[in-house]
Amino acid sequence: MKNILKLSFLIIMIFAVDIFSQNPNDALRLSEPGILSSAKTLGVGNAGVAMGVDFGSGLINPANFALYKKSSFTGGFFYNNFSNNVTFFGQKSDYSNSSNHLSQFGLVVPLPTQRGSMVLAAGYTRIKDFNSSVKLDGFNPGNNSMIQDLTWANDDIAYDLKLSTGVFEGENWLYDETIINGKLNQSGSIIDKGGIDNWNFSGAVEIAKNLYVGASFNIYSGNFQRDREYFEDDVDNNYTQATNPRYPTEDFQSFTFIESLEWDLSAWDMKFGLLYKMNRFAQFGASIKLPTYYTINEKYYVEAYSDFAMKSYEIDPYDSRIEYDITTPFELTGGFSYAIAGVNLGAQLTLIDYTQMEFSDGLTASLRSSNNKTIKDNFRSVLAYNLGAEYKVPFAGINLRAGYMMKPSPYEGDPSDYDKKYITAGLGIVAANVLAIDFVYAHGWWKSIGDNYGFDESRTNQDITRDNIIISFTYGI
Repeated sequence: MKNILKLSFLIIMIFAVDIFSQNPNDALRLSEPGILSSAKTLGVGNAGVAMGVDFGSGLINPANFALYKKSSFTGGFFYNNFSNNVTFFGQKSDYSNSSNHLSQFGLVVPLPTQRGSMVLAAGYTRIKDFNSSVKLDGFNPGNNSMIQDLTWANDDIAYDLKLSTGVFEGENWLYDETIINGKLNQSGSIIDKGGIDNWNFSGAVEIAKNLYVGASFNIYSGNFQRDREYFEDDVDNNYTQATNPRYPTEDFQSFTFIESLEWDLSAWDMKFGLLYKMNRFAQFGASIKLPTYYTINEKYYVEAYSDFAMKSYEIDPYDSRIEYDITTPFELTGGFSYAIAGVNLGAQLTLIDYTQMEFSDGLTASLRSSNNKTIKDNFRSVLAYNLGAEYKVPFAGINLRAGYMMKPSPYEGDPSDYDKKYITAGLGIVAANVLAIDFVYAHGWWKSIGDNYGFDESRTNQDITRDNIIISFTYGI
């Protein structure tokens, strides 16, 4: 009679936390750059397009690899903690989620040349971590609920749970309706995990005195999982009558909705870079990252329950599998560094036009078109910036680092509170001029919102902090 998940319900407002799949938030999840790199590069705020010699900065600008004079190996580990302070109808809930993972290993090998330099590099980096969480619990006094939202969409979930009833003209079904009219306690949680791994193969050469170019071919693999539990409870005992006259079960107690989204993803792209030593103090760097072409194999699972005073109902669990493609935007980066008296300062700008995100294959033509139009209408171009500084303590083999990153919100019209800001602090220790041990702590903060359904009917206001720690080791510096 009706599909369990109608397309009209899938194409929900892009601010929603509903994870009904294949919406513009999926494209953003893959398009927004992560901050993970090496400890040294993150220590200077990832301002590596024109700073230093390090495997992490080489991923930002592959031309940097041409500065290597001898072979080196880099490895590292990271720890991440995501904390979310949620305000939901005046009630506050704190929730956190943590993860740790191998962050990087890479090998850089300079080749013999009669003049200039030629360097090859290859390695692995966990470039993005999806770790996040949301927890909510509060009484919604409004005349709305997910039960009503499902009923409005003529979704079988509400009907099969005896929470709605059909309206007929003779034997012809017209639409569904429900006596439930909001005023329910709403609670739940969302937990995200997974990440994206980068396998990088790079080459760089000095094509003229103090002018270097480089290119990298990147292969990506990864996974993403989101698990959501959501509950609506009639704590004030507003609905004692039968919600479906055909099944006169009385005294509605609660509604439970559970869903899970899993991705296995693969992708590839290319990056090109340039580095110019203007003099012995100043350098200019630039890079361009071509669009990344992702293929997503998705599994989506739903189960739901309703509880009445004397009886309970459940739906047959829904499980779907689908494959589709997403293309991310170009990224254009340029910056300078200036070194004097043991201090190296760097700054860079990155332009990303998020309206270029695209569902490029798979799905139905109408859903692709709808998603891509929503992207054009609701996203914008942003200019992110990174600042960094490194101080080499004389005769101590110690490097002190600090950085700042600002990543503007990609949504059209968002205030600055929704921009992602990070401060970083790092320490490097050099032993016997062959081994470097680098440590960095990065703290990020921003605001966000999420809707359990609809638009601004059941909204969470979120204060988010993210803390990252990376330890890297480099042999052969």
